[in-house]
Amino acid sequence: MSKIENLDQKYNLKKVDDETTNIQVFNNDILISVVGEFNKNLKQLEKLTKSKIFFRGNSITIKGNKDETYKASEAIKFLINKYLKTSLIEDNDLILSVKDKNNMMYNADIHNLDQIIKTPKKTIIARSKKQSEYIKALSNNDITLALGPAGTGKSFLAVSVAMTMLFEKKVDKVILSRPAVEAGEKLGFLPGDMKEKVDPYLRPLYDALYDLFGFEKINKKIETGEIEIAPLAFMRGRTLKNSFAILDEAQNATLTQIKMFLTRIGENSKIVVNGDPTQIDLMNKSHSGLIKAEKILEKIREIKSIKFDHKDVVRHPLVTKIIQAFNKSIDDKS
Repeated sequence: MSKIENLDQKYNLKKVDDETTNIQVFNNDILISVVGEFNKNLKQLEKLTKSKIFFRGNSITIKGNKDETYKASEAIKFLINKYLKTSLIEDNDLILSVKDKNNMMYNADIHNLDQIIKTPKKTIIARSKKQSEYIKALSNNDITLALGPAGTGKSFLAVSVAMTMLFEKKVDKVILSRPAVEAGEKLGFLPGDMKEKVDPYLRPLYDALYDLFGFEKINKKIETGEIEIAPLAFMRGRTLKNSFAILDEAQNATLTQIKMFLTRIGENSKIVVNGDPTQIDLMNKSHSGLIKAEKILEKIREIKSIKFDHKDVVRHPLVTKIIQAFNKSIDDKS
């Protein structure tokens, strides 16, 4: 029996047999975007899925073995849904659309399209269920804690949501903070003004800002004070109103420091605390307050805690393997 799927009459997907699937697209704008100029998107999907894809009229036909046709049809469904959500299909969407069990970093789920961040330079899509939950938490909760390994999007997504809210005038200021402990030096003894002292510690956040919004826009926001660089030690005594504050690398903060940062929250503000408990740079690792804070606050309904693991890593596939190898080594020794 053939399988037919329908989404608000935008397309019909019909499985002719195990080796052939046909997708009829009833909206020309969607069809043109999915196919791409000179069929470039379909050609790219052929390479990614190892299937054969043909286009005629309003019909896209996929041929290949069962796995190939399924991959290609799911990819096209993803692209259709992406266009319906954003009116845009970007080059990176083609890679994201193809399910690959060996390269989970490239996978994106149709259902995660409910959590999309639009920036001037690109559209950010959740690449895992946890990332989707995280984006939702960042938007809906006043305080969000995110714990997990490097490469899971903790800082990148927090910066994306914060800056989007700033450009949409939902907050007046974005504050970026980080414990300055990596170099083992006190800020007062480092050369330069406060921004120059702290900049090296906040480089990953700067990278995200420039990638998403461009060098000129970000520097202008820094000059006007709409983006503030504040060492964690300098947050004491402040009350943050109409602000989105991010504490990055919070595994290097003590419980007292995290408490101090969280209690800065004021009217119409959001606070995010991110960190990787496996990368503590404090001289005494037991002084790290991140895991302790998460446990203390877990029963407060208004505070959302997201715990990422190696499955949520969205960098190079080797990052996941490295994390797993180190975790196994630690487990074997314990």
